[in-house]
Amino acid sequence: MRTHAAHKFWLKVSAIVIGFFGPALTLGTMPATNELARLGLDILSWPIDGFPSYQSEEIWFLSALTGGFLVGWAVMIWMLSVFVYDQAPEGVRKSVLYGVLAWFVVDSFGSVTSGNWPNALWNILVLFAVVGPMWTPAKDQ
Repeated sequence: MRTHAAHKFWLKVSAIVIGFFGPALTLGTMPATNELARLGLDILSWPIDGFPSYQSEEIWFLSALTGGFLVGWAVMIWMLSVFVYDQAPEGVRKSVLYGVLAWFVVDSFGSVTSGNWPNALWNILVLFAVVGPMWTPAKDQ
């Protein structure tokens, strides 16, 4: 499963996994549509206890920023698979891998220091889902 075709396919899987969270968080900017974002963050900050409440304008704003960043990151990864991968497969693979590892370290550190350590455990699952077979170079290089 470590072929160029598999890596190129997995880049699209990565984009979808990352991009899924963007619209959910963006919908969190409005009280009428923020339940999915609120519930998602409640699950990530286990146990399910109604925290965060998603009632403050500050969290709506952070939700808008985060949703936008995630959608942009997802589109960038998709476009790398379409426009760049064939010319520089190893460069694209490493760029996405290092970007995901940077997200993992910073997000997990922030989760732990903010008292939401269960999210760091969820991050491990997301890390594996996003990186998939791209941990190592393609065999057909």
